[in-house]
Amino acid sequence: MTRSADLGKEHVVTLTRGEVRYFERGSGRPIVFVHGVLTNADLWRAVVPDLAAAGFRCLAPDLPLGAHEHPLRADADLSPVGNAELIADFLAALDLRDVILVACDTGGALTQIMLSRRPERVDRVVLLPSDCFEYFFPPIFRALPYVARVPGALRVMAALLRVRAGHRLPFVFGWVTKRPVPPDIIESYLWPVGASAGVRRDLRKLLREVHPRHTLAAAEALRRFGRPVLLLWGAEDKLFPPELAHRLAGVLPDARVVEVADTYTFMSEDRPAEVVAHVIEFAGVMAD
Repeated sequence: MTRSADLGKEHVVTLTRGEVRYFERGSGRPIVFVHGVLTNADLWRAVVPDLAAAGFRCLAPDLPLGAHEHPLRADADLSPVGNAELIADFLAALDLRDVILVACDTGGALTQIMLSRRPERVDRVVLLPSDCFEYFFPPIFRALPYVARVPGALRVMAALLRVRAGHRLPFVFGWVTKRPVPPDIIESYLWPVGASAGVRRDLRKLLREVHPRHTLAAAEALRRFGRPVLLLWGAEDKLFPPELAHRLAGVLPDARVVEVADTYTFMSEDRPAEVVAHVIEFAGVMAD
């Protein structure tokens, strides 16, 4: 399936774990976007054009989190730590430096793990509502690691999730966005895991290893992460209460919290203009 044309030109980079498709638009200081489970680069389609127009090089990879279409190597480590290392490998393969990372949901957890291990190419971080501390996963999704251990369960789950009548249910998209997601975008999120055994294999490797020990260990290590972090959180978030953002800010040496009204977890869907404005302001402070 194609991705939104707003993401820019499609590329493929070969990493040790396999090929990763990504989309690039604009030039200037690099912004790398990190999505979560059962989403892909399309999550950022409404923020990339304006950030590219503001003078940023926007790179949005399709990470192996269940909505990608290039299965990685059969022997690839795609545990939470493996996926975190893959993000670092992506930055290194493209020789990106002074990167601004923008992450959401599961992607925020993977970003925290990556920063605790290989932060050297990252200059600033914007975390939208994300897994952290004991919330890996949040309560409503905590059964997923167990579901992933049942043979055939991911394929059945994918088929059920694609039933349009259920898209506004809390455990589908009802608690991640306040507003309906366009059907073609939902299809780009949910079609690959049902269509490809390789995609299901990649997702299964992550899900089986999801556990709060990873995010708790990362949070402890991030006490030594000295780069600026903006925690851009939905004031009404149903999955990740704003208290988590303030708790994370208390761990990070240089962090601030901004709560945004009228949005749930996927702020780039609900309030893309707010995301753009805050990223530009955050980067502008950096440039000064």
